[in-house]
Amino acid sequence: MNKKMLLMLGLAGVVGAGFAAKNDPVVMRVAGRDVPRSEFEYLYNKNAGQQLEEQSLDDYAELFKIYKLKVADALAEGLDTTQAFTREFRGYQAELAHPYMVDSTYYYQLLRDIYGRLGEEVEAQHIMIFKPREFGGMVSRTAYDIADSLLTELRNGADFATLAERHSHDRGSASRGGRMGYITASQTPYAFETAVYTTPEGQITGIVDCGQTLHIVKGGKHRKARGQVEAQHILKLVPADATPQQQAAAKAEIDSIYRLVTAPGADFTQYAVRLSDDKGSARQGGSVGWFGSGRMVEEFDSAAFALGVGEISEPVRTAYGWHIIKKTGARPVGSYEDNVEAIRQTVDNPRGPYQQLLYSEFGEKLRKKYKFKENTKLWKQIKESALDSGTDSTFFSMWNNNPADIATWNGASISAKDFMDYLSRFASETSAKAAPAYLQTRFDNYINAEMMKRYRDDLPAENAAYRNLLGEYRDGMLLFEISNRRVWDRASQDAAGLEAFFQANRADYTWQSPRVKGLLIQAPTDSLMEAVQLRITQIPAAEALETLRKEFPDVKFDRVLAAQGDNILVDALAFGGEAVQNPDSKYPYYFMADMRVLSEPETAADVRGQVTADYQNELERRWIEELKAKYPVEVFPKELKKVKTAKR
Repeated sequence: MNKKMLLMLGLAGVVGAGFAAKNDPVVMRVAGRDVPRSEFEYLYNKNAGQQLEEQSLDDYAELFKIYKLKVADALAEGLDTTQAFTREFRGYQAELAHPYMVDSTYYYQLLRDIYGRLGEEVEAQHIMIFKPREFGGMVSRTAYDIADSLLTELRNGADFATLAERHSHDRGSASRGGRMGYITASQTPYAFETAVYTTPEGQITGIVDCGQTLHIVKGGKHRKARGQVEAQHILKLVPADATPQQQAAAKAEIDSIYRLVTAPGADFTQYAVRLSDDKGSARQGGSVGWFGSGRMVEEFDSAAFALGVGEISEPVRTAYGWHIIKKTGARPVGSYEDNVEAIRQTVDNPRGPYQQLLYSEFGEKLRKKYKFKENTKLWKQIKESALDSGTDSTFFSMWNNNPADIATWNGASISAKDFMDYLSRFASETSAKAAPAYLQTRFDNYINAEMMKRYRDDLPAENAAYRNLLGEYRDGMLLFEISNRRVWDRASQDAAGLEAFFQANRADYTWQSPRVKGLLIQAPTDSLMEAVQLRITQIPAAEALETLRKEFPDVKFDRVLAAQGDNILVDALAFGGEAVQNPDSKYPYYFMADMRVLSEPETAADVRGQVTADYQNELERRWIEELKAKYPVEVFPKELKKVKTAKR
């Protein structure tokens, strides 16, 4: 059975008795574990919503008891303590907790703010420096120092475009003096997007830190958003190092294609499939789908938006080569309601540009909840000590063993030593200028992570919806593993038990028509067929198939169990049918060894699927009987009758 399917069946339990809320009466006790009414009520109503026919409370209670008995058996086996279970459960726990770890007021305001930016496009111009890379052979200088020196030059009157062309690591925009074209919301890291949107035209920002990259942004023009377009294209690649002759040949080829696609009655889609060098879009008839400003390189973007729907552009040159673009659709930004679902998906994307915002905002909320207090004097000393040479070995030696608390919150404390242990996991920041901001970012992330861990651990006790959902996943995982051991895997792996069950219940397994059983052998030549026929008489039946396959690799061997009409070769050999030519021309010669016509199955293997399913049901029945005898169950009818049922 599929684990994901099982997890969502709706029969599940709490994470532990310690998470039961106050004033939550117990409806039953299974194997010594209490089931609170809130949990049973949640699962009963969820299950009822998934059923076509209404199920009575008493009937569900019986099924629920069996479920809980199985979970008790899994706990007795220690399945919840295995490394694999713990790792998988923690993953589910983090995933399920995520929606509860967001400031809802801030979240919905963010959706509105993003929509507001979607109505405007802004010209983006920047100089970018990769953090992990040394630059220009200056191995002693960090990315921050390089960016800072460029910023100083700009403030002293240097030309932005010239510095971008010489120094920016974004080589695509560097060749255009740092111009990226127009962008809109949700396309770039939020810090970069905010700098682009809020910097007045012509002005220069400070250093914008986007994690792996640093940016200096120059404010650009603003314009009303143009919405999105849908387009197809045909591309002829031109290598960056193409010779003049190669460039001329590519231009001649794209001009020839342009004449083809603009001829009366021409099918642009078919030409894109056949002629485009962009094989990914060519498979889709040249379609690049819907896109807004900034999603494509600037030349492609400008040409596509300038076209009318149905129009085809003349060849357009980009860094990739020559394009012919056909505009197939256009749509405006639309209302908030039109966009909110797409915005929500972007915001909720764990790797999207807004997760750090949500994380930081919720961290601020937790600081208030947990009465966070910072030792500002000590924290200032730590940051100032990094102003000499960053977070190098000297810095760590000063603070590594310092027990003084940097912060306290909700009965917990974090010492300088604790923070240094955390900080040592990351690469050092050797720029003295960058070190204070670097330390602050790491410190905030550390504090937020510690508080969120506490919040996530406390969440089951504080939130019934999360508690029930998490318990459902946990018990579903346990049920899956214990059912595998007791029923599913056992039935498929217990060949002796399966055969014994079949023999004891042979009357239940019949066929409406006879079956032919044997070894179908197909050979490429008559001499090989004769050799196999001779050899098979010399081998014990139990070893025949394995031996023959090794000795005759060019011959095809298949065990068959077929009714009349299932296989034309078997029909010809066993049911008196006319001789036929093998449809597989590689094997014109064929015969059957150990051929028998059976009126009923003779072993479990002859009806394996049906017998396996029945044997699983039998193992399940025996298991349930064992569970009922092994674990005590108490039901409290008075509380069970108080379960509130949702109207269907």
